[in-house]
Amino acid sequence: MAALRNGSEDTSLERRVLVRGDATVPVVHARPDGMPRAGVVLHPDILGIRPLFDDMAERIASHGFSVAMIEPFARRPEAERAAGDAGARMGWAASLEDDDVLGDLSAAADLLVVEDDVTSVGVLGFCMGGHFALKAAATDRFDRAVAFYGMPRVPPMWEGGGLRAPLDTAADVCATLAIFGSADAMIPMADVDALRAAWAGRADCEIIVIEGADHGFVHDPDRPAHRPDDAAALWDRTLAWLGA
Repeated sequence: MAALRNGSEDTSLERRVLVRGDATVPVVHARPDGMPRAGVVLHPDILGIRPLFDDMAERIASHGFSVAMIEPFARRPEAERAAGDAGARMGWAASLEDDDVLGDLSAAADLLVVEDDVTSVGVLGFCMGGHFALKAAATDRFDRAVAFYGMPRVPPMWEGGGLRAPLDTAADVCATLAIFGSADAMIPMADVDALRAAWAGRADCEIIVIEGADHGFVHDPDRPAHRPDDAAALWDRTLAWLGA
């Protein structure tokens, strides 16, 4: 996570749960010691809450944000979540429901408003989390959004359930920054072009495409695809966007 530099504020981190109907949603709550300037709801990649994202949440908080991160597979048994690898979780994605996940993101935003007294809340997501961040941006709950390599369409292996394509609601998003790599096999550039067309005339929405970058090139320094210089620049852009 070295590409995301630490800010100047000391931070604290706690583990919480949100009760949503029959589901108990694990949440990581990080905040600066001082008064937060804004809130950020964080949706991790398909592997969910883990030390990589705990560190990310604290580093974001050190820049003056309060952060609430949700576990995307909260409705799977805890033992399955603990044992599930990326392949297992990829199979679970088809059973996700937009109403559940977007509701969890909204509830996490409410937590930040009530407990940290923020008046502006953004949403930030990576990979699968970017897919949901694009959809959360159209719910009227968030003020700003950043989606890293979020799929504008539902991937074929996730179809047939309760997931809608972000392109279906792209015209309704809040101010949104979407970041892609041109060499990402999971996201055809035609889909990026479709998103760009949906945002035509929207001065508050922006798409950045990094030439030659593959999927996941920013958030995990252990991935072969990681590009530290691009990642550092994009983190600075992201913090500025969420704090605007």
